[in-house]
Amino acid sequence: MTIHAEGLVAIVIFYLLILVVGIWAAWKNKNSGVSEGTDRSETIMVGGRDIGLFVGGFTMTATWVGGGYINGTAEYVYLPDFGLAWAQAPFGYALSLVVGGLFFAKPMRSRGYVTMLDPFQQIYGKRMGGLLFIPALMGEIFWSAAILSALGATLSVIVDIDINMSVVISALIAIFYTLVGGLYSVAYTDVVQLFCIFLGLWISVPFALSNPAVSDIGVTAKEIIYQSPWLGKIEPADTWLWIDNFCLLMLGGIPWQVYFQRVLSASSATYAQVLSFLAAFGCLVMAVPSVLIGAIGASTDWNQTTYGAIPPKDKDQSDMILPIVLQHLCPSYISFFGLGAVSAAVMSSADSSILSASSMFARNIYQLAFRQSATDREIVWVMRITIFVFGALATAMALLTGTVYGLWYLSSDLVYVIIFPQLLSVLFVKGTNTYGSVAAYVFGLLLRIGGGEPYLKLPPFIYYPGWVRQSKIHHTTGEVEHFIQQRFPFKTISMLASFLGNVGVSYLAKYLFESGRLSHKYDFLDAVVSKHSKENMDKTTLVGNDNINLSEMAPVKPLSTALAVSFTNTEVLSDDASSPESNNEHE
Repeated sequence: MTIHAEGLVAIVIFYLLILVVGIWAAWKNKNSGVSEGTDRSETIMVGGRDIGLFVGGFTMTATWVGGGYINGTAEYVYLPDFGLAWAQAPFGYALSLVVGGLFFAKPMRSRGYVTMLDPFQQIYGKRMGGLLFIPALMGEIFWSAAILSALGATLSVIVDIDINMSVVISALIAIFYTLVGGLYSVAYTDVVQLFCIFLGLWISVPFALSNPAVSDIGVTAKEIIYQSPWLGKIEPADTWLWIDNFCLLMLGGIPWQVYFQRVLSASSATYAQVLSFLAAFGCLVMAVPSVLIGAIGASTDWNQTTYGAIPPKDKDQSDMILPIVLQHLCPSYISFFGLGAVSAAVMSSADSSILSASSMFARNIYQLAFRQSATDREIVWVMRITIFVFGALATAMALLTGTVYGLWYLSSDLVYVIIFPQLLSVLFVKGTNTYGSVAAYVFGLLLRIGGGEPYLKLPPFIYYPGWVRQSKIHHTTGEVEHFIQQRFPFKTISMLASFLGNVGVSYLAKYLFESGRLSHKYDFLDAVVSKHSKENMDKTTLVGNDNINLSEMAPVKPLSTALAVSFTNTEVLSDDASSPESNNEHE
């Protein structure tokens, strides 16, 4: 393949567009929050908490709609053994945003938190917050790495340039404008990102549909023409597996800092809810062209195209079906526009994960756990350094490891089975404590890791009911891979066990210490006897403002001039008012 000048020009134009918008957003909002007294570090993490409906709707949608979402949806619709029935991401993530908006956005935004880990540290203490940071960080880093890995594959279809160089340049651009502008740059580039995907794909779809090599997708949806129908079907034996995966997307899509970053940047709790609902609709709309492209791929006689007689599924290139369809079924000027737009969008979707990881580290690990006296300038520099470090780490993983998708699948499962039940407990269950949190962490981790992970060739040590031995043929090498498939919904069961373990052990520990059956000296985590010890964060430390207004219609304007400001409202300092449990009762 020779270098396609048009493709290179298209990529450069779209990359420059994203970069310019990112820098412009940083410049436009460089003084945001200063007049209200908001710390610069908090402005980088959550903006000035003034993200409106237009930009907010786009950036919330872009929480999940990025390179992995559009490529993955097209891939599953195209794959003969799966089809539309197994393309769960659009509905799963849309429902995730609805559930998040209904139940989680309001309490998180009302309490004025800055990151997702704040309520954990408030109730379970600094050390437990650090433990919960690990799966959250893994999820963000591996997600960024998976995105950049997909970008390399997409670019290889457009131009024959060094993949490593293209991934590094893409990552550097995303890191640069995130360093400069923080959340504002991420939010404004998200608007451009979604426009790029929407225009790029919708312009390409009519041309691909009208290609002579493509059969009527209405016919191939139900009949076997070139491969099994692209609508797909769920075999009775796979029903529980399908439900398990769907619950993973719907509930496991909530406890991510990338989502709460947007929730906490909204101008009020009501806005945060509305943005979640708008984004759910956006997720479904943005999936439509991907579904159509997957259907087109399944309806194509590849022998009539420039791709060649062997279809992508037989070359183990199903994951690249979207760029392949654009490249080989559309006129060159259309395909370059589409591919350039998609590449820029993929690059842009790595930024929010890198910002999320650095926000959690700078605030919850560096500031709250180690240096509560750190100045705002110091926190800003820690964020800048970690944005670069985490960005470099994700880039290195994308280039050096072939199992980045497996790592992301496993880490997203850990977010579901460990962080989600703890988030439920900390927001909605009164009386959970650090002992229950540690037990829940261990239960969830063991039950999930015990089920194995085929993508990482990690064998199971817990064989759940209904397990089967499967084999997969790698068409390019002819190698046959054997693995254990767990058809039991063990991920959801692990999550429920983690939740019940948290509640059960918390109440047991509370009973044992408060009844005197265990001496207070054994409360080594200071979780029951001294609930408001140095280990546990109080509201003055976590939420540095003096006028959090819990009226949901009113904007919440934090005035965090220092970590431990004096409260004018004495009620806020009382034990009852400073805990999420009591806030639940009032809401």
